[in-house]
Amino acid sequence: MLLKKNSEIESIQGGEGTNIKQYFHPHNTQNGIEYSLAQFTLEPGKKSTLHKIKSSEIYYILEGKANLRINEEVLELEKDDSVYVPPNSKQNIENIGEQNLRFLCVVEPAWKKEDEIILE
Repeated sequence: MLLKKNSEIESIQGGEGTNIKQYFHPHNTQNGIEYSLAQFTLEPGKKSTLHKIKSSEIYYILEGKANLRINEEVLELEKDDSVYVPPNSKQNIENIGEQNLRFLCVVEPAWKKEDEIILE
């Protein structure tokens, strides 16, 4: 078993404009997982850079309100909403609320820098 305490995980600045806490990833988990799980934080009025990755993703909103762009569609999300993002989709998320937007992202297969393309 492997326990990850939020208070013990350092935040890093994501290349697409978010703060990230990487909970589980094949490089930091010894049980052979093929996915990654991270928590993202985005300040009010901010949005991530338009990007795409080769993996599929599931976003789960922990708190706040957001517009999530997936290709040409824009979805309005709020606390407890989740959405599937297909592989190679052009995407970005914008915090449209008045508090920090916090969300989880499951990526399968696990996120790798070389699989992500920044589009702007």
